[in-house]
Amino acid sequence: MAVESAVLSRIGLAGLAVMGQNLALNIAEKGFPISVYNRTASKVDETVSRAAAEGGLPMSGHRSAQDFVLSLRRPRSVIILVKAGAPVDQTIAALSHFMEPGDAIIDGGNEWYENTERRIREAAARGILYLGMGVSGGEDGARNGPSLMPGGSLQAYQNVEDILTRVAAQVDDGPCVTFVGEGGSGNFVKMVHNGIEYGDMQLISEAYDVLRIVGGLSNPELAETFAEWNRGELESFLIEITADIFGVRDEHGDGELVDKILDKTGMKGTGKWTVQQAAELSVAAPTIAASLDCRYLSGLKDEREAAAKALDQAGIGSGDFISGRSVDKKRLIDDVRQALYASKICSYAQGMNLLRAKSAEKGWNLNLGELARIWKGGCIIRARFLDRIKKAYERNRGLANLIVDPEFAREMVQRQAAWRRVVGLAIEAGISTPGMCASLAYFDTYRRARLPANLVQAQRDYFGAHTYERVDRPGSFHTEWSKIARQSKTGAGILN
Repeated sequence: MAVESAVLSRIGLAGLAVMGQNLALNIAEKGFPISVYNRTASKVDETVSRAAAEGGLPMSGHRSAQDFVLSLRRPRSVIILVKAGAPVDQTIAALSHFMEPGDAIIDGGNEWYENTERRIREAAARGILYLGMGVSGGEDGARNGPSLMPGGSLQAYQNVEDILTRVAAQVDDGPCVTFVGEGGSGNFVKMVHNGIEYGDMQLISEAYDVLRIVGGLSNPELAETFAEWNRGELESFLIEITADIFGVRDEHGDGELVDKILDKTGMKGTGKWTVQQAAELSVAAPTIAASLDCRYLSGLKDEREAAAKALDQAGIGSGDFISGRSVDKKRLIDDVRQALYASKICSYAQGMNLLRAKSAEKGWNLNLGELARIWKGGCIIRARFLDRIKKAYERNRGLANLIVDPEFAREMVQRQAAWRRVVGLAIEAGISTPGMCASLAYFDTYRRARLPANLVQAQRDYFGAHTYERVDRPGSFHTEWSKIARQSKTGAGILN
């Protein structure tokens, strides 16, 4: 048996791009000796130099996978932060060759949850423990306290729980980390987090668009408005950074930088995965889907410019409404604030319902209130109302939907008039607000005891004999619609 040495590191981290470097420095700063490794040796040197410059943090760099693994105290725990997919498998293969039963691998990337579940099985065959851990907060969060969502082996989590609880963002009710559940649950939760983030960003951009075009707000006025919103119920990371963005001047020209940025949105896949999973599980997520569609449409820059020209020549006159309309700016700002709040609640509700459905399918037993708690700090969607979401699920762990929680229901009802005014104004002005419209339609559909789906079901039975149920008696029914319709027409002809 190997003799443990005092110089062995408590944990290792492989993959030293910006996120990996910052997380490694965060761990070292909390007093945990860490070994770092990267296939490109210059990244190792760079990271170790940063640790030395920041007060001689306890970090050692290694240029070979073997030296890296053997530098760790047993049972060994290695965090890998490399690009999802094949690079993860390649890194696992390089490291696991030198690892022993009881050691653990922790993948901190944005990985597809089924890949994590495959790797759990493959690692288990070698006696190695495995965690798929969502990490949110970007490079700043990684350095100063992210939200962490580990899922997989409980033992692997317990081996590093003291490290993760110190490294994670700290909020009033504890560190922003929890053991999410078995299998790929940690990656799935992070995926849905990102889907909610897509919806949140889209809704904020729509609020900006309405205030800018209909309200005529300048960038300084927008900065002031969003800063004011961040002192109230909308307080959140995304609102905070939006206020900052409007105040940044363009160093290469006049005005603010935001106006010089090309209107094409990038994406890395987690939003698409979220919408695909919602469809697979028959969970309505229209706000998140609308945000994804908008990213796709934003990519059609040339087509949009051509369409704008063609439809302008056809006489659409999109500016006529705005130029001839007098707007109460103060009321518009308050209406948009209320519409944004109500729309955001719908987006979070859709994400939570998707998590609940997947939890039921996989037997993960996800604690939605605890997930809301660990999102209160460190992550991109952190917001003041997450504490209230947490409390809603604590009041009723089986809550069907956030919008029927008594507190949120009351707030949605109070804000619906302003919400409808904003959406109506935008539609009249020809300004697309797909996220707000999707949220409002979701709210209006969910709150109705009876929908026109009876007609859809009748149509399905008419052309496909799919049958239907009745409201007044049990069972499944089919009607010969065309035959009865012809007889009715014939009878009507005779009477005439």
